[in-house]
Amino acid sequence: MSQTKKEQVISHLRYLRQELREMHLGIKEDGLFPEAGEIRGIMAQLEALLELIEGNTRIQSNSEAA
Repeated sequence: MSQTKKEQVISHLRYLRQELREMHLGIKEDGLFPEAGEIRGIMAQLEALLELIEGNTRIQSNSEAA
């Protein structure tokens, strides 16, 4: 994985981890569940991360097959 892609993945994971940590604390301390929009935002970030990783995997698979 190129350094730029690796940095993007790390950045996405840090952001997602922080957001999920905040949601967890809200549930644990206040008993309040996150709004649907917050969950959709996290899901969109996960989708973007998956696309970033899969795009890189496809490129490696094609180059290894050659």
